[in-house]
Amino acid sequence: MHNYFSHGKLLLTGEYVVLDGALSLAIPTKYGQSLAIEPINEPKLIWTSLDEKGAIWFEAVFNSSNNKIALAVCNNHNISDRLIQILNCAKQLNPNFLNTDSGFKVTTKLDFPKNWGLGSSSTLINNIAQWARIDAQLLLEQTFGGSGYDIACAQHDKPITYQILNASSDVFSPDGPQDRNVKKRQAIEIDFNPSFKEHLYFIHLNKKQNSREGIKHYNAQKGSYGGVINKISAITSKIMTCNTLHDFETLITQHEQIIAKITKQVPVKALLFKDFAGHIKSLGAWGGDFILVTSKEAPHSYFQSKGYETIISYADMML
Repeated sequence: MHNYFSHGKLLLTGEYVVLDGALSLAIPTKYGQSLAIEPINEPKLIWTSLDEKGAIWFEAVFNSSNNKIALAVCNNHNISDRLIQILNCAKQLNPNFLNTDSGFKVTTKLDFPKNWGLGSSSTLINNIAQWARIDAQLLLEQTFGGSGYDIACAQHDKPITYQILNASSDVFSPDGPQDRNVKKRQAIEIDFNPSFKEHLYFIHLNKKQNSREGIKHYNAQKGSYGGVINKISAITSKIMTCNTLHDFETLITQHEQIIAKITKQVPVKALLFKDFAGHIKSLGAWGGDFILVTSKEAPHSYFQSKGYETIISYADMML
């Protein structure tokens, strides 16, 4: 039996513009996903996915033959198609992966609800990459795509700064053109432990945002954004060393205004919570998943009165 675990993720700064090289602050969460592998004597993958309550939400049997993974039976074809893509891509990156006459019983287990947006896909990608002994960022790039900050969070136990160093330029190596567009990613662990963390909360907006759709919207809307990357990078640097709640609130408000302008979207506070006394920042693709809230008093009654029941303190979310 082999067991793997990957942390979930929250992007505190740099949503959208992380794709274009902005320095961003990301935090691995206590919540994550495990992957357990048990050998069996048949050339099959018997796959079971469990939610945070231990209930089965996906199950399938895959045949492993002719160096390809193929579906035998499943309860959700959209999920099985994506999983086959990931597994076959992993085999391409490591031909020895699943290249045996035997098979495996595979069990995944989330410890957060799927609609929270903490990285059910990225934690799966990272776990499969560990199992296959391949580069998780490369597996992500060839399947789901994205900036890769979520994979970096899956692999770290502390807050990180994350940056794509060559986001705006093609990369060529002496090996030839097949290495064009290879991303140079930099994830650095930092000591981010704000003194005002007892005033920080994460509120779920009761719906999951499709990050791929969010990226499409950003690319369609951003147009000319000269100076934005440097501005967001500067805000990230200031937040990392911020000592007061007031300064933190000023910085996240500036961040919201910049992203709203380049994506032509309305900040979540103006859209849904105009009368809230604290400050609010969207996290990740705008319109769903979690928001970051600052409040000197516990904000539970305010958000619960508006139908938002999932309210998690900073200490309970972060490692």
